[in-house]
Amino acid sequence: MTRERRDAYWKRNLGIVLKLLLVWFVVSFGFGILLHDWLDNFRVFGFKLGFWFAQQGSIYVFVILIFAYVRIMNKLDIEHDVHED
Repeated sequence: MTRERRDAYWKRNLGIVLKLLLVWFVVSFGFGILLHDWLDNFRVFGFKLGFWFAQQGSIYVFVILIFAYVRIMNKLDIEHDVHED
């Protein structure tokens, strides 16, 4: 693998990680703390939505983001021909 391809792969990897971390930050900090009062006007499974995001929602989103990262990175690995057989 040439240096240019390796740098391009690493740049795409960092971009993916930063985007997924941004989603996690918005869900956990934004929905669970900053927008807590506004989201409490809505209910999910009988709980106020702000409370649900603070207690459960951010954890669920984090697990979903892990699976999304694996899937996205598998595609990126194939695209850059660094995948495992």
